[in-house]
Amino acid sequence: MKTWRCVKYCGACCHLEPSDRPDLEEYLSPEELKLYLSMVGEGGWCINFNRDTRECNIYEQRPRFCRVKPDIFEQMYGVDASEFNDFAIDCCKQQIEGVYGKNSQEMLRYIGD
Repeated sequence: MKTWRCVKYCGACCHLEPSDRPDLEEYLSPEELKLYLSMVGEGGWCINFNRDTRECNIYEQRPRFCRVKPDIFEQMYGVDASEFNDFAIDCCKQQIEGVYGKNSQEMLRYIGD
């Protein structure tokens, strides 16, 4: 069984375009939704994502909705911890494909390990 992991220098999850996520209000509190929308910058990218280094400028202080952890996924999406890995892997694949493409270097690095 594969274990979910983040691929450095990807940042697909930092593409926050609200029109790509019409169900935000279902899993974000009103305060989180306001914060989320305030973080959307040019082209739908998070204002805290450094596109040159492809890293988060506030990684240690990033909001709950930016964290990929079993307890957070259970709270936000109702995903049981036993389903976390498969769910998180599918989320990453979908997001990477949507942002960079199915045959992108980011996808190849993600599925390659």
